[in-house]
Amino acid sequence: MKKVFFTLTTTILMMTLFAVSAFASPEKESGNDWVRVLIESTSEQAKNQAKEKYDVRHDFGKQGFSTNVTKQQYEALQKNKNLNVTKVDKVSLVNQPQATGDRSSTPSDQTPWGMEAIYNDDSITATDGGDDIRVAVLDTGSKTDHVDLEGNVEQCKDFSRLFFSRVDGSCNDINGHGTHVAGTVLADGGADGEGIYGVAPDAKLWAYKVLGDLGMGFSDDIANAIRHAADQGQEQGVKVVISMSLGSSGEDGLITEAVDYAYDNGALVVAAAGNDGDGEDTIGYPGAVENAIAVAALEDVQEKGTYRVADFSSRGNPATAGDYVIQERDVELSAPGAAIASTWNDGAYNTISGTSMATPHVSGLAAKIWAENSGLSNTDLRAELQSRATANDILGGTGAAEGDDYASGFGFPLAQ
Repeated sequence: MKKVFFTLTTTILMMTLFAVSAFASPEKESGNDWVRVLIESTSEQAKNQAKEKYDVRHDFGKQGFSTNVTKQQYEALQKNKNLNVTKVDKVSLVNQPQATGDRSSTPSDQTPWGMEAIYNDDSITATDGGDDIRVAVLDTGSKTDHVDLEGNVEQCKDFSRLFFSRVDGSCNDINGHGTHVAGTVLADGGADGEGIYGVAPDAKLWAYKVLGDLGMGFSDDIANAIRHAADQGQEQGVKVVISMSLGSSGEDGLITEAVDYAYDNGALVVAAAGNDGDGEDTIGYPGAVENAIAVAALEDVQEKGTYRVADFSSRGNPATAGDYVIQERDVELSAPGAAIASTWNDGAYNTISGTSMATPHVSGLAAKIWAENSGLSNTDLRAELQSRATANDILGGTGAAEGDDYASGFGFPLAQ
């Protein structure tokens, strides 16, 4: 299984998506000599014997099961001709576009430019909507006691622990990225009304920590969290939007299968297009997966009468542009992603940039529209987002053009 690198935005470094990180691996962080592996076999007997010998972290059926083993055990397993044993893809916090820090005890603007843009209202003072919709934010966790988030938290789960496949009631965010993303989706201004607002402040937050404090994790944990969110939606009879501001330059089979599973089970999956620049065909995964909505980043600059696609935002496949049909490696939608202010893990606020910031704008909008149109299926909702984007075409930025283009996709969907 090939190695991939997942990404987040930080305020400490000038960064760009999908470069190799110099940070230590989770194994080194733990002080133990452990390897995360995926064990597959065409022999059910051999696979069951392996399950009995090693703890099963996540069972992916025909795709095999993941577990932690020592390096010595890994070497021994590779000699077993009845098993196919591969290292699970590592995911990592790596270089990102420039981010600027701007923290304060209260936000300088309660409805930042992204809210004004998506609501198409320069004078908006508060947002609304998202009632009864759950948004699962798969990220570095969330500061669930942030005054602008605490009223909306329904689930808080950690999938990133080395020796525990899931810890309920824990999603502490040391990194800050996950808290920022959650705020853009559903920050509600706080009980005092003096905080910041997200797109859908009445939605419920499922904060799923899939990446560690340094922004690192494993693809099996992310895949399991995706499936868990979809299963929770089915079990509880609620509508779920899965928001993933992370990505990789290469496809991971476990995550792709999980995205397909979630989509087939009624969830809407939204993912970042990536920050790999304005070259053709630079979109990352899982945004590039057909059943995930890939979101490009806009900046607060007008060009040709519309917002401009940021230079750092990854582009899709130009060969499939113009047909208004989503295929693998297509950018689908675009939304504000440059210089976005939102909640931060110190209890205050921060301004950062990336397709990581564009993604929760669309996730929040999806929650708002779904709440207003409860009879829609996830596929209907996706079509509605596409329709609204088509009505608000983006012409600015490299690769942007009239209609379905490889830079902005169908365009920028609006709340009204």
